Amino acid sequence: MSISSASRRAGAGALPLLRRIGGALHRSFSSEPESAAAGYHVAGGPSFMRGAVFWEPGRPLTIEEFRMPRPKAGELLIKTKACGVCHSDLHVLKGELPFASPCVVGHEITGEVVDHGTHTPAEIINRFPVGSHVVGAFIMPCGNCFYCVKGQEDLCESFFAYNRAKGTLYDGETRLFLRSNGKPVYMYSMGGLAEYCVVPANALAVLPNSLPYTESAILGCAVFTAYGALRHAAEMRAGDSVAVIGVGGVGSSCLQIAKAFGASEIIAVDVLDEKLQSARTLGATHTVNAAKEDAVEKIKEITDGRGVDVAVEALGKALTFSQCAKSVRDGGKAVMIGLAATNVMGEVDITRLVRRQVKIIGSYGARARQDLPQIVKLAERGAFNLQNTISRKCKFEEANSAYEDLDHGKIVGRAVVEIMQ
Repeated sequence: MSISSASRRAGAGALPLLRRIGGALHRSFSSEPESAAAGYHVAGGPSFMRGAVFWEPGRPLTIEEFRMPRPKAGELLIKTKACGVCHSDLHVLKGELPFASPCVVGHEITGEVVDHGTHTPAEIINRFPVGSHVVGAFIMPCGNCFYCVKGQEDLCESFFAYNRAKGTLYDGETRLFLRSNGKPVYMYSMGGLAEYCVVPANALAVLPNSLPYTESAILGCAVFTAYGALRHAAEMRAGDSVAVIGVGGVGSSCLQIAKAFGASEIIAVDVLDEKLQSARTLGATHTVNAAKEDAVEKIKEITDGRGVDVAVEALGKALTFSQCAKSVRDGGKAVMIGLAATNVMGEVDITRLVRRQVKIIGSYGARARQDLPQIVKLAERGAFNLQNTISRKCKFEEANSAYEDLDHGKIVGRAVVEIMQ
């Protein structure tokens, strides 16, 4: 299915205040703020762009025309080159994670800097001059809150209070407004499934010319999430044994990070042989098809009956949560990175947790300012097989089909939407 051009439906987003439809939060539209004023355009460029809009669960994305989004102080306007297709977006599209709508999803991007917001500090302009190639992290830290100051940018209060809770940036406003009537459209992270997007400078890293736009899009979410899980949550050390349960886009990145960090054994667990075959090319030393054998027992068999030092759950299912917790050795770490539908609960053996010092840790991502440049360096060094991780490239108009195939398990690694050439 292709996205239909539907500018004529631009008014369809005018829904009642705080009305919930299929788990998605709809907001009534207020008068447009100053930032939405018509007339802003990139020097010598267009005054409008196209973006893919999510209206409500069960309704296809539609391509709409927007006024050119205007960056504010500390923000950059990016000409989007590629955007990854992620399960987190799919949760929003299916109404499994409530989010303000209408909105533009897409949070895994690469692109080119085309403008800086007024009053942006000179140090940011010098670091990201116009024309720079960049990659964006899906967690966009404010840099000023309690957690950011402590170096825990993955817990940024402003990101969760404004972007994830309201679909805005940190002044409480979106940067996306429909061209036809000026009505606001909300942003899942930067709203990357569009020809241009506004990104806070704290969430960006320079992408060297040696790294291609399309394949590098996954650095800002799939690899970023894997890096945070193994570097910070698991505090993985060389020689550790690692199991990854669910080896899709994020899980396959965990395999590669584990290999880069010197894991002794890397066990890939999934229910699809095709994904397990791919896992072998990405660093897995062992594979387990959980549809054909007991995953926990097999992991213990591979590790002489003990279990692994680190297990990572990358699906967000109650069953795989339990498998992850049971797969680690005494004193081991079970790291949960898969988002689940709202109110899904996981079970754990409390007595074993207490007696055997099993550690269960949640991890949402990495820390953009300190980690994203390191991730780029690893990619530049060849630590990741970006080519093999990307299993599909599609056009902007094919995004619906990509999300449908992701939902049906037809995408082995990661799909990436190529947007602007």
